[in-house]
Amino acid sequence: MVDESVIAAAAGLSVTASLPFLLYGAWIMIDTETVTWTVLMRHLRYIGVGLALTTVPIVGWMLPRLFDRLSGLAVIHAFLGVQAYALLAFALTGIARILQAKRNADAYEDPDVDIDEIHEDMGHWRARLRAGVAGFMLLWLCAWVTGLYRFYAIHVAPMV
Repeated sequence: MVDESVIAAAAGLSVTASLPFLLYGAWIMIDTETVTWTVLMRHLRYIGVGLALTTVPIVGWMLPRLFDRLSGLAVIHAFLGVQAYALLAFALTGIARILQAKRNADAYEDPDVDIDEIHEDMGHWRARLRAGVAGFMLLWLCAWVTGLYRFYAIHVAPMV
């Protein structure tokens, strides 16, 4: 049987490996003047990989073992992670409305369309998207650092 520390390290490496995908996916949108359907799909491929590399270890390894080693730090780690995903869900409510409005206006095919003229609530939806994504990344980073410390405290420090 594989030692628990090896599986914990693999889960931590998977979550750590998701960071470049999440950051590059965000950079694609920040760096693009006009978001076309091709740019959106490229962005979503990177974000999808990043979220999968984070979510699979959380659901498959971390959540089932949360109560086995319940401590104050575990609660903080879980709280930060849950809040990060809550802000991601908040961002998705903005994304869904923006996607719907842009598809209805054919704004993905016509790059000359002013996005703010498509719908009167577009500014609100974009603000919701920005706040949700920024909050997700900030809380994700806090949960990641907390998780690295927990990994060190549980699996590395006892061996030293």
